[in-house]
Amino acid sequence: MTQWWRDAAIYQIYPRSFQDTNGDGIGDLEGIRQRLTYLRELGADAVWLSPIFQSPMKDFGYDISDYRAIDPLFGDMAQFDALLAQAHDAGLKFLLDFVPNHSSDQHAWFAESRSSRDNPKRDWYIWKDPAPGGGPPNNWISNFGGSAWEWDEATGQYYYHAFLTSQPDLNWRNPEVREAMHDVLRFWMDKGVDGFRIDVVWHLAKDTAFRDNPPDPAWKPTQPEIDRNLQKYSADQPFVHEIIEELRDVIDEYPDRLLIGEIYLPINRLVDYYGRGNEGLHLPFNFQLITSPWRADAIRELIAEYEAAIPQGGWPNWVLSNHDQPRIAKRVGLAQARVAAMMLLTLRGTPTLYYGDEIGIGDVHIPPDRIQDPWAKNEPDASFNRDKARTPMQWSADAHAGFSETEPWLPVTDDHQTRNVAHQQGDAGSMLALHRTLLSLRKQREDLRRGDYRALDLGGPLVAYLRGDTTAVVLNLSSDRAKLDLPEEWQGGEVLLKASTGEGGGPVPGSIEGDEGLIIAFRGAGE
Repeated sequence: MTQWWRDAAIYQIYPRSFQDTNGDGIGDLEGIRQRLTYLRELGADAVWLSPIFQSPMKDFGYDISDYRAIDPLFGDMAQFDALLAQAHDAGLKFLLDFVPNHSSDQHAWFAESRSSRDNPKRDWYIWKDPAPGGGPPNNWISNFGGSAWEWDEATGQYYYHAFLTSQPDLNWRNPEVREAMHDVLRFWMDKGVDGFRIDVVWHLAKDTAFRDNPPDPAWKPTQPEIDRNLQKYSADQPFVHEIIEELRDVIDEYPDRLLIGEIYLPINRLVDYYGRGNEGLHLPFNFQLITSPWRADAIRELIAEYEAAIPQGGWPNWVLSNHDQPRIAKRVGLAQARVAAMMLLTLRGTPTLYYGDEIGIGDVHIPPDRIQDPWAKNEPDASFNRDKARTPMQWSADAHAGFSETEPWLPVTDDHQTRNVAHQQGDAGSMLALHRTLLSLRKQREDLRRGDYRALDLGGPLVAYLRGDTTAVVLNLSSDRAKLDLPEEWQGGEVLLKASTGEGGGPVPGSIEGDEGLIIAFRGAGE
């Protein structure tokens, strides 16, 4: 087993928003195929696609009606096969999004399950009688707001849906469900897919007694309704680890495949998903950089906690943005987004880049009449909208930013005429050039791929660390200049790269400017 992901940088694509080639305003597989050269030139090693399977698109592909079919919105199976083959020819690994917690209510399995109480597939989903006094079986809340239970008049029971009512949860305690899903994985790996990211993997097992979740005393009305209660019984149950071990067994039937899991949990619970003897997920997604305050003290603490918690043999990973969270440039501003990119691509572990972050896409104005996100529609007073993280990739200053020849499904940024690939392509100081240089440096320097991590406490607004024997990183998370009180062996070092300019060269300075990051090769580098 090569464990190629230890050296790889993964690039996440939201297919609806990458490149439209048929003029419907929605991205497609052919668009991704046409942009593979861009991905290789950027320096990506693996591509992960958000769901492309057949779906009514109530939750934009996270409601699957056929796990073995491509939705016509994106293309067909022949186009998928061509994309996969060309990606492999380009040296790219290819990952798919696996959504096993729930299906669409239009899936044939659910049609059978809801047809009668004695249907053989009734137990493939989670059905419960009303509470003794009537109403839903318990107080569980949908992640998209409202009760997580939907009444079915025809059969006189409620079914459970952790998300939309059109996304009924599958019953993973049923061995037939598990085997059917294992066969789905085999279907795609037989085609040559290199691995999967498992959606909401910590939700797969629920409490067998279906006890009420306790209230969260810290909840505020401005927060999403799902946060009103602690998800003590509706997620992160012990049985989920048995489920994951079985999934890992299936993955291990094929050489060099990767299993990633989406998990929003504190570090001490997140690391349990590596499994006993690392027989769980290869990479339980680490979202700490997304959820942490952007302060040096907080970042230093979370890196230290994470590094200390990873089990022996486990491999770390880092993420700055994804399709559910505000983009990094929106959260910290463009100057600090450059510093953040340097952090992402120099910390120990596998980084995942989110499409568009490499050109600095930030906030996007989405008029109320163009909101697509079903969660934002369900909770219109909440202060979030996932659409803002899913807007079209901006390729050029042409109409619709070169994404489509027609009005796209979501708007582009107000600054798209300069915030695009073509404009940044020839600018050595651009965000795009910085990402290319960082990814290239990762490939050149084994320190940055495999070297040990050792924190250096410089205090104040600085996050600093050593990678391997010859490489150091200093990041200023403030806009103020800070003194550099560096170890003696760094004094003869050379600055390989500055986050602010994308350039290198020169000796190590005595201070570091605000909004700056430095990668330093110090004495004894021999490179």
